[in-house]
Amino acid sequence: MGENLEKVIKEICDLNGNDRSRMMDIVRAVQERFGHVSSEAMNLIAAQVKSHRVEVESVVSFYSFLSEKPKGKFVIRLCNDIVDKMYGAEKVADAFREELGIEFGETTPDGQFTLEWTPCIGMPDQPPAAMINDKILTWLSSDSAREIVQTLKEQSSVDKIKHTLGDGNNAHPLVKSMIMNNIREKGAVIFADLEPGTALHKALAMSPVEVIKDIKTSRLRGRGGAGFPTGMKWEFTRGAEGTNKCIICNADEGEPGTFKDRAILTEKADLMFEGMTIGGYAIGASTGIVYLRGEYAYLRSYLEKVLADRREKNLLGQNVMGKQGFNFDIRIQMGAGAYVCGEETALISSCEGLRGDPKNRPPFPAQKGYLERPTAVNNVETFCCVARILEKGPGWFAEMGSEGSCGTKLLSVSGDCKSPGVYELPFGITVGQMLEKVGAEDAYAVQMGGPSGSLIGKADFGRKICYDDLATGGAVIVFGQGRSPLKIAHAFMDFFCEESCGYCTPCRVGNELLKERLEVIMDGRGEPEDLDYLEKLGETVKLSSRCGLGQTSPNPVLSSLKNFRDDYAKLVKKSVDGKQRSFDIRKAVSVAEEVQGRRSVSHGE
Repeated sequence: MGENLEKVIKEICDLNGNDRSRMMDIVRAVQERFGHVSSEAMNLIAAQVKSHRVEVESVVSFYSFLSEKPKGKFVIRLCNDIVDKMYGAEKVADAFREELGIEFGETTPDGQFTLEWTPCIGMPDQPPAAMINDKILTWLSSDSAREIVQTLKEQSSVDKIKHTLGDGNNAHPLVKSMIMNNIREKGAVIFADLEPGTALHKALAMSPVEVIKDIKTSRLRGRGGAGFPTGMKWEFTRGAEGTNKCIICNADEGEPGTFKDRAILTEKADLMFEGMTIGGYAIGASTGIVYLRGEYAYLRSYLEKVLADRREKNLLGQNVMGKQGFNFDIRIQMGAGAYVCGEETALISSCEGLRGDPKNRPPFPAQKGYLERPTAVNNVETFCCVARILEKGPGWFAEMGSEGSCGTKLLSVSGDCKSPGVYELPFGITVGQMLEKVGAEDAYAVQMGGPSGSLIGKADFGRKICYDDLATGGAVIVFGQGRSPLKIAHAFMDFFCEESCGYCTPCRVGNELLKERLEVIMDGRGEPEDLDYLEKLGETVKLSSRCGLGQTSPNPVLSSLKNFRDDYAKLVKKSVDGKQRSFDIRKAVSVAEEVQGRRSVSHGE
């Protein structure tokens, strides 16, 4: 076994050029081959790529899809986001527990099955959903969960699980997925047709500076939620010192409730790659990287085929489309289950084969990003907009949408609505108009922008979806009558506590304290002062956290407090005896009692 392990690891490292910066690809390959990355494997990898053991272990220990301990042949990861739980994930969980005879976080004695919870896997429009290895299964029920386990026991292959193929390229021979695109409304930007090379041909007839000028004239803003002007970012990157530049596509949509990029990657990958190539030409880059979230690994083979076809047509590679000196290619970098890698500097760290730790800024990625190179990071939807702007012209694009938010916006809508799915709508549409389209006119609350966004009520349904009013990266979760804003906030805080990288104290500790105080209030032990405590603590976490995760993680509490304060007020009461209602003296002294071996006596007992 030892010799075999050494041989396989040498082959994997050789395949990745024995390049330490390709550590993610190396350890993912080892994990896939052996079911874990053992201590011995880490030593061998470190020696092969001339690194240190601690660097290998730091990567393996950081990402949820990697493990030093052996996992089962079949790793079942059941999604536990709020929408999946609303639609029966707990019943599905019970069925898996009963069939496998294990709890979540455990592996069967025969080493065949590992059962785990996982955050949103990009399928809240078809819940409950789960991943079995890289295979996605949707619309699960207790019965289907039992059938799945029986099939795996009898056939010993995930490919034998019975399911119908989804629509569009989900049925492609390289995908073979049961996922439905659920594209409910197509607009003129993302889901219109484009012959590959059309936009790129127009871009290459211009100078790089002119391309950037067109992007600036179109007033395109990044579609990730922050809305930073794309042309300005490219201008900064092009003007930075150094000739070896890089452009990165952030396809790590890990925000619970977001799945719009899934639809683009499945149906409009060519459009995205075209936009990246135009970006590479504009900033003077030769390297392009798509950072693909680990949950979308089922799309990798298909995306590699699209890239290969583009190389065949000279849309990638040396002297692209005959443009002398423009050499540009794209590779896919797989993630491994870490929400924080959606933050651009953490994503860059991951691309470099490191833990997904956010980097300090300055310097900004445009100055020093991937491997210290000037780097522009944009998301999937943004690159699609770029290609369309070069095809149709900046004026055409700028005429759509609202004054400060041009073009269309993809919305991923899920939750309590009749028609969940992907909607391409013009900026400036109101929340109420959007709710009417999705069949949720009687909504009680709407989470705009995922957990890091805002939970709004009916008083805000007249607000416009745009950067100048109600900004969103695309996630929209609808909650009907009877849903509790506190339970919603608690579910999101649980997610943030799990996904915090733990680097800085405000995020690592502050989010836990916010969640704990929510639990106190939900248990009926809260006091009016607790609401002020939540507000002050939430603002402190926002102001003092190191990266975007911590700076937005208190939003579920802060926005629900702001817009649903009556729901909180109903659950808190003033203490009548001067004692803190949330304080449990018996619980507080329980550890000391255990150590001393006797029961403590308190005043008044």
